[in-house]
Parts: sequence; C-alpha cells; structure tokens
Amino acid sequence: MTMISNLPVNLVEEILSRVPLNSMRAVRLTCKGWETLSKSRSFSKLHIDKCVVKEGEPLIIAMVDYNLYLMRVVLVDNEDPIIECKGKFNNQNKISQVFHCDGLLLCVLKDDYTKVIVWNPYLGQTRSIESRYSHRTDRWNKFTLALGYEDKGSSCRGYKILRFIDKYYKARRNYSCYEIYDIESSSWKTLDITPHWRILYFQRGVSLKGNTYWPASQRNMEEDVLDDHIICFNFSSESFGPLLRLPFDAGDDDYVTLSCVREEKLAVLLTHNEAGPLEFEIWITTKIETEKVLWSKFLRVVEGERDPLITGGCFFIDEEKKVAMGFEEDYSKTFNIVGEAGYFKKLKLVERLGSDGNYCSANLCSYVPTPSLVQIKQPASGRKRKQQCRLIKATI
Repeated sequence: MTMISNLPVNLVEEILSRVPLNSMRAVRLTCKGWETLSKSRSFSKLHIDKCVVKEGEPLIIAMVDYNLYLMRVVLVDNEDPIIECKGKFNNQNKISQVFHCDGLLLCVLKDDYTKVIVWNPYLGQTRSIESRYSHRTDRWNKFTLALGYEDKGSSCRGYKILRFIDKYYKARRNYSCYEIYDIESSSWKTLDITPHWRILYFQRGVSLKGNTYWPASQRNMEEDVLDDHIICFNFSSESFGPLLRLPFDAGDDDYVTLSCVREEKLAVLLTHNEAGPLEFEIWITTKIETEKVLWSKFLRVVEGERDPLITGGCFFIDEEKKVAMGFEEDYSKTFNIVGEAGYFKKLKLVERLGSDGNYCSANLCSYVPTPSLVQIKQPASGRKRKQQCRLIKATI
C-alpha cells in the first residue's frame, strides 16, 4: 500500500491545494513535511489560484457579530449572483475593525483597545502589539489606524502601523497626535506632523501599493468639512502628501467613500443625500501619482427608493461586470448589487454566511491573499517595554 508520505511532491501539492483556506492550520499541524510544503512559494501560489482566488471574483471580508468571514461574490451572466462563504477567520477574539494590506490584516479587538493584532490568515501567524495609550469617548476608540509597508528592495518589505487622532473644533483648542510602529524593530515613534488637512475619525483608509489614502478636506476653522479631496500617507517617507482633488464637489449632506480595485486603482463613491431623487456615482483612477490623480466615471445610478441602495460605509466594484456592491445600510443584513440599466439584486448576507447573528457591520474590506508569504516577525525576547507617550500636540 502506498502511503501519502511516499507520493511525489507535486502530487501532494495538488492534493493539499484543494484544502479550504480555513483548514490550512490543521494541515500544518499534521507533520513537519506538510508544514514546510504549505509555506513554500510554489504551493501557496497553487493553493491561492485554485481554492481562494478566481479571476474577476473579488474576495471580501465581512464582519458579523464581531466575527470575520471570507466570502466571494460570484457574478455570472444571465444568472442571479451568489455569495460563497470561504470560511470563518477568527475563533476566539471578537473584532470591531479590520484593515487589509498585502495579505495581512490589522485587527482592532472589540473588548481590548490597549492593543491591535497583525494577522496573516494564510500562514496562521499573529502578533499582538500594545498601544502606547488609548482614547475612548462614548465607548468609541477615536484613533484612526492604517497598515502599510516600505519597499526595501529585493522583494523585501518593512511593515508599519500608522495611528493618529485629530481633535478639531471650530472655536476651541484643538490637538492632534501621530505615531508609527515599525513591526521589524518593534518600536513606536512619534511623528512631527502639523496637519493642514482634516480626516474625520470615522473615515476608513484604503491601502494601495503599500500606502494608505483617505477622503479629506482642507482645514478651515470657519466652515464645515466637505470631503472634496483625498490624501495619501507614504509609509516609506512616513509623511502625508498634498491634498488631491476629487472629480466632483461634495455637498453638505453627501458622503464620500474610498475603495480599492484589485490593489491597482482607487475607486470613490459619492452618495447624494440632498432633497429629490437619491443618487450615487462612482469614479475610478486612471492615473495616480504623488501630486496628481486622474479619474474616470465608472457608474451613476439614480435611486427610486427613499433609502440609498449602497451605504456610504464601504463598497466594492467589479470592473468587468460594471456593478457596484455593498450594504444597504450601515447595520443591515442585506447586501445589494447595483449596475447599469436598472440592474439590482438583493442578497441576504447573514443567511449566506450561515450565521444567525444580529449584528452585521458595514466594516468590510477587500482581501487579496498574497503568495509572497509575508512572515510576521515576533519581537525579540526582553524587548517588550512600556513607553511614555508624548504625543499630544496643540495645533490651535
């Protein structure tokens, strides 16, 4: 009888490549040979291509009852779309926010704001990182977070976490603080930044090629915030770039949201909430540089219903199928897909994920597992220490 350990390596790779993503931890624990094989570049690419990613079908992480589910939206011509649940990511910790960059996830825990978790779901690696201090008001963590990387050449990347708070009042004293954590050196550093922009704390950043972009506005003491620009934080230079103009003028009651298209382009959703028919329009970048960005209109939909078809919280697009998708409301269980010529489909997300959860957040993100096998470096023994914070900086 031929034992599996005696099979050719390429055949073992072919067999194991059919294992679902959420079962890979069990594969790695079976024996050292399988653990080594599962972490090889050739196997990871085969596994991702076969079981995780299919061309033109975006992967999305949905948060239901503070749990993370990996799902794929399958769009077929002349057929109703379906949602495939690829598995549940977390089993113990409850998660309130999640951010994606280069196959890694940055997670904020629901019940512990003193630390964040960096997670490689594909390799099953995690690392807990303690914050220098926390700031919670009305049970909400007011810090904005982002995960990015610095290119160091020879396919080497240094991963970092940006963390900042920007309290801005028209007629009161204001303050801001910006800090960055280098995962390789296990160290926090305060950044000397005086913002000439404003990013609202509830705005989610989008990672693109290692940097993070946010909707932003000019810092003006006399007027309300209008998100008519975007701004980029460069993790290599550890600095913000200039404000870049969006292709439209946002009104007082409009919502602006960013998304990423296959980690190659940015997309922006403008939701009009003024009197009259509700409508939204989506633009995608055709060129994006440090000081210049060009846009092309992707989709415009005038909504006949009273409520928006896609919330301003988050959204995704499929360029080939010419559709946009997202939650109907911020805490809805309904996932809508909208396209040209009146195309509109409703999917019950919680039912499709096999959950009976009551809390379904619009805190979603795209997910692109990477065959680069990013290793999450653990801190050297004895390096963990408390650091005094000197972050608060008056900006007046």
